[in-house]
Amino acid sequence: MNRVIITVVGKDTVGIIARVCTYLAENKINILDISQTIVQDYFNMIMIVNVEQSNKDFSVLVSELEETGKDIGVVIKAQKEEIFNRMHRI
Repeated sequence: MNRVIITVVGKDTVGIIARVCTYLAENKINILDISQTIVQDYFNMIMIVNVEQSNKDFSVLVSELEETGKDIGVVIKAQKEEIFNRMHRI
């Protein structure tokens, strides 16, 4: 399985989840797990997704997700799971 960690952070507005999930569905990216919280006016979401079925190169997915974030006023980051785990190991 080709898993990716996606994080979304920014001021809470209507449609953040819808916009991100629409992008994922259009690119055949399956959501395996999702968690989101709102602390005061700040939105925070982390997703674990499977990108095996997507036809796009990972670097293109990363760029397009970043652009989607800019369009809706949040910061979206995507990292391959193995890199995310190595960076966050104690």
